[in-house]
Amino acid sequence: MKLDRLEQILERAASRRVTVIGDLMLDEFVWGKVGRISPEAPVPVVEVTGESFYPGGAANVARNLREFVDHVAVIGMLGKDRSGRQLRELLAEQNIDTSSALEDERFFTIVKTRIIALHQQVVRVDREKILTPSSAQIAMAVAAVRDSLQETDAIIFEDYGKGFVTTELVAQITREAAAAGKIVAADPNPRHSVDWRGVTLVKPNRAEAFLAAGIPWRDAEEPPTKDTDLERAGKALLKKWETQYVLITLGEHGMVLFRQNEAPHYIRTKARQVFDVSGAGDTAIALFTLGLVCGATPIEAAEIANHGSAVVVSKLGTATVTRDELIASFREHKEDE
Repeated sequence: MKLDRLEQILERAASRRVTVIGDLMLDEFVWGKVGRISPEAPVPVVEVTGESFYPGGAANVARNLREFVDHVAVIGMLGKDRSGRQLRELLAEQNIDTSSALEDERFFTIVKTRIIALHQQVVRVDREKILTPSSAQIAMAVAAVRDSLQETDAIIFEDYGKGFVTTELVAQITREAAAAGKIVAADPNPRHSVDWRGVTLVKPNRAEAFLAAGIPWRDAEEPPTKDTDLERAGKALLKKWETQYVLITLGEHGMVLFRQNEAPHYIRTKARQVFDVSGAGDTAIALFTLGLVCGATPIEAAEIANHGSAVVVSKLGTATVTRDELIASFREHKEDE
């Protein structure tokens, strides 16, 4: 894609409005150094030097969008606890609308704590309680979407399998959004059974795609253009989900875009260095959807998502990509061609 075309697409982004629905999380990073091995067990002792907190899960998708879009809203579940208040405050600092986020005193806000030493993740600690929304809570979420639907350009479902995203919720919102001509995107978790039929696009990774398609796992064939099982999975998911696009991310090998009645389109990775893959999928779904709502073709939107993901994995922690970084990535790789 030429730089002037990219800038033309991104110039439209600020005025777009996107709602992200899914599992809201708080990402905590504990930074430290390892100086010795514990005398109590053969494990490293991490001497803490600092802590960082970021919006995670569906909230990280919103955070990625906020780099480009003026109005982003989130809908999900928060506990009436300290972590819930902290997450809401972090989102408010970035002007992300949390007015439709639901609170439940039975729910503990999901927190993922990553302990990092010498630029490597030593261990991750998850604090979570799976809680499916009640019929009344689903009705509240649907009503919130309905009230803002005319001004909304796209809806993204971000399913981390923590319970908030259900078939009932997806079906009701997708039906109304599709009738209004809105783009509906989904980042699925195949271990959590949700019927995605009728959404505009779905973005699984390779393992998720194979699981959802019911295809036994096999190591990837290289290059991906010769990966026959991958092609089978992509085509099967187009049919299963009755969706326009399936974008399968392949980690260090890039991504493949599947479209109805079109040949698969392979996009090579743009990553130079990989420090941390945390949140790369969040960036991919955010930027692919953003590209589509800004008038990009599906292939252009996938290229934007690919470049954005490459920037994010070169950073440590739950990161986002800025407009300038995205343009710089396109410029850098254009010079290499």
